[in-house]
Amino acid sequence: MQFAQINGITLHYQIIGAPEGRPVLVFANSLGTDFRIWRDVIVRLVGEVGIVLYDKRGHGLSDAPDGPYAIDDHVADLAGLLDHLEIRKATICGLSVGGMIALGLFRDRPELVRSLILCDTAPKIGTEKLWNDRIDTVRDKGLAALADPVMERWFTADFRRPDNAEYLGYRNMLTRQPVAGYAGTCAAIRDADLTDVARTLTVPASCVVGD
Repeated sequence: MQFAQINGITLHYQIIGAPEGRPVLVFANSLGTDFRIWRDVIVRLVGEVGIVLYDKRGHGLSDAPDGPYAIDDHVADLAGLLDHLEIRKATICGLSVGGMIALGLFRDRPELVRSLILCDTAPKIGTEKLWNDRIDTVRDKGLAALADPVMERWFTADFRRPDNAEYLGYRNMLTRQPVAGYAGTCAAIRDADLTDVARTLTVPASCVVGD
């Protein structure tokens, strides 16, 4: 396991090298997940590109300071990690809030961004009420109270079988994230609007969405 002190917190990350001259691909996770979600992607890419995976603050094995957080916090953490790893330019692949972090990185540190892959994301996600209600639920009842509706958005009914060990594993990943980190990142999404950034991108960007 690999860890770094960035902006006063410990970030958990993994770097997988590639032959010299290959581009670098950085993965930024969605809310309530850690970097293990990318396993089936990275096994197809090892050796083709350099790969950076990391758990954003409040998730996985990274520190989970008390919130609320701001998207700017997550952006500064990613920028700090890339500086720590001496990565000068990379493609950023962001899922959901990870896509917002990718947009924020382009806004604040455009020299680091070669291109963007924006997965199931938007420059603004949800409403203030939606996120406030979710924060209240998580704080009062824990992440297990959200597990079923979240899983319904992530996976098909056929995949959500009670005998599907893979499904149960993803559910465990969600419910075992730190409450402080989940609620803190909900606040970051609630308060973020990167519409103007998305309208003024000057790097290649691919958008990927699942049904």
